[in-house]
Amino acid sequence: MSLGLAAVLLTAAIATAAQPATAAEPLTVLATGKGSSNEWPFYIAQAKGFFAEGGINPELVSAPSAAALVQQLTGGSAGLGVGVGLTDPLRAIDKGAKIAIIRIQGEVPPYTLWAKHDIKSIGALKSKVIIVGGANDITRIYLERMLEPNGLKRGQYDMIYAGTTPSRYAALASGAVDAAILLPPFSFKAQREGYSLVARLSDYVKDLPFTGHAVNIEWAQKNKSTLIAFLKAYKKGVEWFYKPENRAEAITILVNSTGTAQADAEATYDYLNQIHAFSVDGVVTAEVIGPIVKVLAAEGALDGSADPKRFLTPEITVMDVEATK
Repeated sequence: MSLGLAAVLLTAAIATAAQPATAAEPLTVLATGKGSSNEWPFYIAQAKGFFAEGGINPELVSAPSAAALVQQLTGGSAGLGVGVGLTDPLRAIDKGAKIAIIRIQGEVPPYTLWAKHDIKSIGALKSKVIIVGGANDITRIYLERMLEPNGLKRGQYDMIYAGTTPSRYAALASGAVDAAILLPPFSFKAQREGYSLVARLSDYVKDLPFTGHAVNIEWAQKNKSTLIAFLKAYKKGVEWFYKPENRAEAITILVNSTGTAQADAEATYDYLNQIHAFSVDGVVTAEVIGPIVKVLAAEGALDGSADPKRFLTPEITVMDVEATK
């Protein structure tokens, strides 16, 4: 009987060992463009296994612009988007789209304005061509926040549009435009190439958060545990990013994830830390989004009231609060 029992136990052990490990749940996550430092905490959470610990396997899929990302969320072809400029989901919510902003991602916008080598000041951009993300993009609002205090009003320069920083940098490098609003690491690439730094947005904007995570409401309600697991892992990525002892490894992760040059990644890390670019908790409140709603209302971009509370979806944003526990 002892031999028989041993055989049974051995068979059970072999069968158990043969069972595959539970696969992490796949999750498609939209992002604006590719290779941006905006998604650094995502890359960290992926590389350090924070997503895997939560039982999910997110894949970052590129959308050509913030507007395109929001359209996909609104149509239900995707459930979750990250790194989206907040003006686009706010406009969509105003017009009745069943989406919600669930997290503030970029707390301080790290944009800088770069120009051709012979343009040394904002005033010199008069009658020049500047490239931003889009006519209704948050980059256009940011640009005006830099130009107007320096006496350059809308109509005194021309704008063309490209939804992502790599495309805007390419336009500047080709000579097709005179200036471009850029995110790091492309801003530091522009510096290495000798372009002129005309303005840092962080010197002008203190009250307009940059990007957020947005969700299709129906998808979020059906996938609450998956979404909370994502938010928890992402928050770990942000916290890990800010620890000084992780600087070298964080830089390596960005280089490996995006192909960024080492020197540009190093400069980007130091700059994003300096301005505290990423929000740790990211909780969406009326006070946080209120200034952006006010700007949109002043431009006549909203159909409804400028009460920021109407842009909140408490049953959705509470998921990010749960993820911070």
